[in-house]
Amino acid sequence: MAVEIKYVVVREGQEKMSFASKKDADAYDKMLDLAEVLSEWLVHSPVAFEEGQSDVLAMWMAENKDVLSSVLKSGKLPDLESAETAGEAADEADNAEESVADDKVAEHPRKRTKAA
Repeated sequence: MAVEIKYVVVREGQEKMSFASKKDADAYDKMLDLAEVLSEWLVHSPVAFEEGQSDVLAMWMAENKDVLSSVLKSGKLPDLESAETAGEAADEADNAEESVADDKVAEHPRKRTKAA
């Protein structure tokens, strides 16, 4: 029998997401808190949103808080291609770490050279 520890984020009695690490669960919970505050703030905006749109926008803003913070501080849009590439690279790095941890063997890319 295997014992597995799960950290579950629960909101209003509903299970939102489960994680293997407390750090990830806390980060997700914090993001949900931010999204909730942003959603309440968006209700007071002069823009009329259809039902649920402010929640979706708030969640997106919370997920991209680092980019949003940068825009608010600098007043400039970041290079979106490099931001997306950095995000994809981080995702790939996370996936690579997970596969290495699962397999216990890391593949190392090698340069092939011709023999003289």
